[in-house]
Amino acid sequence: MSNEDSRRLVRELMISNVVTIGPMANLREAMHMMRKNRVKSLVVDKRSEGDAFGILTYTTLLRTIIAEEGDIDLLNVYDIATKPALSVPEALEVRHAVKLMLQFDIKRLVVASDNELKGILTMNDIVTAILEKLEDEG
Repeated sequence: MSNEDSRRLVRELMISNVVTIGPMANLREAMHMMRKNRVKSLVVDKRSEGDAFGILTYTTLLRTIIAEEGDIDLLNVYDIATKPALSVPEALEVRHAVKLMLQFDIKRLVVASDNELKGILTMNDIVTAILEKLEDEG
């Protein structure tokens, strides 16, 4: 990542049209929503103003399905989602977001401001931006 790229802000690369799900939805509903929206993760809504956002990923779903032997109608999103989800402000430089992702071995960060959802930033978003820049230079 060039110095110029690393100075870009999270808001420039984040996806602002985030697919969310309620914490009390069951895993079947979550899987249906992921498939319908062609996403690999869902941001789990807060239960109250002071609550935190969560995140549910394909990996977490698969681990749970295997551990629970496929009984996806009895478990709620709240039971398995990572909560609180690691979040960053939209005005943060991308390089700091990348450091967090690498440090905690995660591929997604929730983007929030004043505890309000603004978007999601994924490793894929960052790598795609770098590849596009390389293609433009070449």
